[in-house]
Amino acid sequence: MTAPLIIAVDGPAASGKGTIAARLARTYGLPHLDTGLLYRAVGVGVLDASGSLDDEAAAVAVARALKAESLQDADRLTSGEAGEAASRVAGYPGVRAALLEFQRAFAAQPGGAVLDGRDIGTVIAPDAPAKLFITATPEVRARRRWKQLTGRGDVIAYEDMLADIMRRDERDAGRGAAPMVQAEDAVLLDTTDMDIETAFDAARRIVEAARVRNGL
Repeated sequence: MTAPLIIAVDGPAASGKGTIAARLARTYGLPHLDTGLLYRAVGVGVLDASGSLDDEAAAVAVARALKAESLQDADRLTSGEAGEAASRVAGYPGVRAALLEFQRAFAAQPGGAVLDGRDIGTVIAPDAPAKLFITATPEVRARRRWKQLTGRGDVIAYEDMLADIMRRDERDAGRGAAPMVQAEDAVLLDTTDMDIETAFDAARRIVEAARVRNGL
């Protein structure tokens, strides 16, 4: 019986990891989970309940009650507001614990899965045979996210977007619970000077090398 192909894709905001992970999932016929949506849904849930993002208990309660349907509102969950909220609630150990089994169960599906986030290769699926850490400079990532948001009508200055990206990087890397770090056995892919096709091809070659290495 062939071992499952679990592909762990980590990296900071707007690095391209979500787009690459989704394409890898389609290429290999695997289910895909953008784990950032879980934290965005928790953050949005707290805000919708008129709660405070500084209230860990409120965030944990939302995380424990989270349903798959909560991930369906793509426009709301990909907003700048949701991204900021996600970065704040993701630092709470209780929130991460509440969502841990959901993510691990997804990764453990027969045949494998593709998951992208901040701690997939280090915490959620540390034994994944294929691990990528995708990054780019803060300026390039801010430009990408700015184009995405303004392209759909959001009003935000590039300078504010850059400040937001840098603030989230610092928060994600410095939090006590599962900080964003590159797993020791993850392959670094810097997409700063790559378009999406070039970046995806590089990612696919990394996965193919991992398959050969692990006999998958």
